[in-house]
Amino acid sequence: MHSEISSRLKLRYSPVAIVFTDEKPAGALEFLEGRRGCVVAMLTAAAKGRQAVFSRRTFGCPGGIVGLGFGNSHNNFPGGFEYFLSTGRGEGYPEGEGYKMSPDLVKSFQEVLPYTNIPYPYVVFKPLDTVDPEKEEPKIIVFYANPDQLSALVVLANYGRPNNDNVIIPFGAGCHSVCLIPLHEASQQRPRAVVGMVDISARPYIDADLLSFSVPYPMFREMEENIPGSFLDKHAWQKVVQRLPTK
Repeated sequence: MHSEISSRLKLRYSPVAIVFTDEKPAGALEFLEGRRGCVVAMLTAAAKGRQAVFSRRTFGCPGGIVGLGFGNSHNNFPGGFEYFLSTGRGEGYPEGEGYKMSPDLVKSFQEVLPYTNIPYPYVVFKPLDTVDPEKEEPKIIVFYANPDQLSALVVLANYGRPNNDNVIIPFGAGCHSVCLIPLHEASQQRPRAVVGMVDISARPYIDADLLSFSVPYPMFREMEENIPGSFLDKHAWQKVVQRLPTK
């Protein structure tokens, strides 16, 4: 599947399609059962041309269960997830990450996190250009973008819609921002795009100048169709695109 957005924005890496499926793809990267790993590392591998697969046994880390839509692992976190994300609980428990000031604030974050349990055994990350739309339909499309490219994605997401809040930047894990939260947005009457990778723990797994931009598949199609006549054909964007590096 071709993306005109990717071509116009001179993206460094391929957009990644997130597909839910009953069939495990052959030859895909996969974490070993019981071995830790970061979902974002697999997303980067897919952006660079590989294919990755996850299951309820090969999710990388406990947070990956939540971020991939395989349920809620936070209730079983040693010492309490509310302490892990904030102050820590003390000796013998994981060190607190300091991403929230207090355990109570973590609980308020959990109350609005859209936990879900998808009815599929596998989640697949694959380069968009390997998707055959006649055989499969992605749930989410993820772009890696630098500030200039991200600016264009935000403008394009708002271009054909009323209001000015069609893109959000929520607090959460990297896998929340590329899968769980965009999946929730896909179920809304007016789905929004999600800027992500503001998770400090996930930042080492992507290039220092990039963030993610994730959209439900129908919104991706909408954005692709809205390119003709948009700012991408106008003079102001031409001044910006000239400074984008080639791959």
